Amino acid sequence: MDRLHAHDGQTLTELCQHLEMTRQGVTQHLAVLEAANLVAVQWRGREKLHFLNPVPLQDIYDRWIRKFERPRLKALRDLKHRLEEEEDDTESRALPRGYPKRRREKANA
Repeated sequence: MDRLHAHDGQTLTELCQHLEMTRQGVTQHLAVLEAANLVAVQWRGREKLHFLNPVPLQDIYDRWIRKFERPRLKALRDLKHRLEEEEDDTESRALPRGYPKRRREKANA
């Protein structure tokens, strides 16, 4: 699939050139990928061209993987906000209260 992602529309011969598998092994793998609708084929004369079909992968991502990303991304966002708040608290304690905000920023830069 990586080879098709890098260069779509390859023949079996082209795919076999870069793989350490037998031609029969590549053919069997492609058959499984075709059955799973992850690879689409198009005939050009006698050549069978193979194309990556990213739609099923996107469907899997949307339905399953994205669910697991949300909590992690929320945790990272919350951590960022907490660290920024701690940094603001540290800065405000380090400078006098009447010190203008712009000067605080420049002083801490």
